[in-house]
Amino acid sequence: MDEALPSRPSGRTGADGLGELLARASLGDMEAFEGVYRELAGPVFGTAARVLLDHAQAEEVAQEVFVEVWRQAARYDPAAGGVRSWVLTIAHRRAVDRVRSEQASADRTARVGRTEPQQTPADEVPEAVEHRLERERVRRCLGRLTGLQREAVRLTYYAGYTQRQAAAALKVPLTTVKGRLRDGLIRLRDCLGVEA
Repeated sequence: MDEALPSRPSGRTGADGLGELLARASLGDMEAFEGVYRELAGPVFGTAARVLLDHAQAEEVAQEVFVEVWRQAARYDPAAGGVRSWVLTIAHRRAVDRVRSEQASADRTARVGRTEPQQTPADEVPEAVEHRLERERVRRCLGRLTGLQREAVRLTYYAGYTQRQAAAALKVPLTTVKGRLRDGLIRLRDCLGVEA
């Protein structure tokens, strides 16, 4: 079998020689296929690299091309063109398919990224409504407190004052603020239906 392989360096086998090697490869001759590979590996990789602009992906595509050539060798029609053109057409098609696949994946990722924020507010609507209703209940219950109770609660729980600061702001003794705050919180608890 070694005598049948071309002894010329890569890239020098004529069209007839490649056609003969591919014909033998289509019958399962691995050595003939290796001859096709030696002749066309460089041009296939070059075609893929020009389309993909990525060395690693070009290598992957080149491997895929030669797997396809091995599997489809029997389908090669010499009347449609030379072996080199046939193989390079496969390489170009595979490389373009890879670019399209990568672009489609990037587009899907971008679409998901754009749609997630739009879906989030819809998911938060029940929570926002519940929060608003709860605020209204608290406002209504605060309205039932005495003025001093309401101010003591507002200053200490909403404005962040300490009880001592609230007493100074309201110009009442600290014990008065503590008492009004305690009474106000009890009334709020009862109004809101919170169990102690």
